[in-house]
Amino acid sequence: MQQLEIFPKNEKDPTGADPHSKGAKLDAGKTPVFQGLFDYFPRACLHVADVSDVGAQKYTWKGWESVPNGYTRYSDALSRHLLKKGIEGDFDNDTMMLHDAHIAWNALAVLELKLREIGYEDI
Repeated sequence: MQQLEIFPKNEKDPTGADPHSKGAKLDAGKTPVFQGLFDYFPRACLHVADVSDVGAQKYTWKGWESVPNGYTRYSDALSRHLLKKGIEGDFDNDTMMLHDAHIAWNALAVLELKLREIGYEDI
């Protein structure tokens, strides 16, 4: 009887441990989401999440994904916040949140839409 392979052959433990040994973890080469995003930018992530919350209250959760011509429109929103930061100062007059948080949110929306458009699925 043939043994079913439970994990892809390209998965490895970063220390070189055998996958079946105690303490092995097959995460070599995988994206370090906690270490490379949350641990680096915890305050920024919270502020971007706050912008998401305000947007969801104004519109709906995940509604941004269905905006026609979203890439261009969120690029425009990002650009408006860059300009308004120079005019109004650090805080958006409508939300009283940092323009930088709005800029980051819009940059993430633009990036997410582009990655979806090109079919990028790796995490």
